Amino acid sequence: MAKIQRFEDLEVYKNALDISIYVYELTSQGKLSKDYGLKDQITRAAVSISNNIAEGFEYDNKKDFIKFLRYSKGSTGEVRNMLNLLVRIEFIEKDRYSFLYEKVSSLSKQLFGFIQYLKNYNNK
Repeated sequence: MAKIQRFEDLEVYKNALDISIYVYELTSQGKLSKDYGLKDQITRAAVSISNNIAEGFEYDNKKDFIKFLRYSKGSTGEVRNMLNLLVRIEFIEKDRYSFLYEKVSSLSKQLFGFIQYLKNYNNK
């Protein structure tokens, strides 16, 4: 198996970055664009997903990388929670909620699988 040399080549990173972009687009429109507290909270949570993947990768050891991937996974939960709030207070439309919620849920599963893979890699 070829070793990944850059975090930018990881699918989980690419997907996390896409989510950040979706969140920035979401927060630039409607009621959410004017609520600086909620806007700041969800954008920070979304950006922390890819930030933690990048930071953990750069430590260049499996133990730390897994720890930071767990932080990323935790941030997916924070983003999903914020999306639940935003749709309930009618700051975002249900179709945008559903689209983004599915993307974030899928990334959370992907992170879980990647963590499991790393935990078991070289232990076989």
